[in-house]
Amino acid sequence: MPRIARFIRNDRQTVYHVISRTALPGLPIKDTDKDYLLGLIKRLSRLYFVDVLGFAVMGNHFHLVARMHPEDEISNSDIIKRWQKYYGDEAQMPTDRMAEVKKRLCSLGAYVKDIKQNFTRYYNKKHRRKGFFWGGRFKSMIVQEGSTLVNLLAYVDLNPIRAGIVKKPENYRWSSLGYHTQTGNKDGLLDIDFGLKEWNELDPKEIVRKYRQFVYETGAVDAGKGKTIEKKVVEKARKKGYKISRVERFRYRCRYFTDSGVIGGKDFVQEVFDQVKHLLGSKDTRKFTPVGGVEGLYSMKRLGES
Repeated sequence: MPRIARFIRNDRQTVYHVISRTALPGLPIKDTDKDYLLGLIKRLSRLYFVDVLGFAVMGNHFHLVARMHPEDEISNSDIIKRWQKYYGDEAQMPTDRMAEVKKRLCSLGAYVKDIKQNFTRYYNKKHRRKGFFWGGRFKSMIVQEGSTLVNLLAYVDLNPIRAGIVKKPENYRWSSLGYHTQTGNKDGLLDIDFGLKEWNELDPKEIVRKYRQFVYETGAVDAGKGKTIEKKVVEKARKKGYKISRVERFRYRCRYFTDSGVIGGKDFVQEVFDQVKHLLGSKDTRKFTPVGGVEGLYSMKRLGES
């Protein structure tokens, strides 16, 4: 039976909701795997001409909401900048491949395929296995920007709530609202242009606050599809005007104090890494990152969490 063609629009910016599920039983995507998958999305989003609007990485599937840009918006210099930023300043891209590369970097199929194939290689190597990880083709749908998009993003961010994993959406760090809250949207991964005029004229922090309010109010409604946000949690957020205080932001980022292998000043973390890197293998390029909200503090993942 022939494959059903995807709905794809190549002549204009278009938002897609992507869903892909694993072919393995149970919940094979553990926390460290979620970190890796999110890292792939971040890295590949610097190469492809895509705006990431939302995501949720769960134990057996992931959601990704992304806006793809058409080829006619992209110049040759844009291609070269992305290519060298991703592969290195010395990377040379043959000019006779320009059209081919442009087509690929504006393709939803190529973008998601790269994410899935890279994750499969990582997972199979980690577990010394062979074969498929994902259950066939990913699903995708075209999404209208504006209120439809905001409703979809809320649906995606409420996945951990419906599954009973967390009490509050931002407590789940592998979702877009969690990423906004816990990292302050580190590296500008998430685009907050939802196509909702009355929101996008506001300050970025105000847009996130309004979006958080929308997610909470939506998540409090029992739609018969899993758990809801508890009324007392919603009421507490309402009283604060859906703003997150500096203290709360610090608490969200306190996961670094339990999830890290090394934590401290930059020089200290580097010193410890130099002492133990012989245990990691010569190809390990482990990086340490600043802990959000704490000046001068850096973190490196545990040795078993590459």
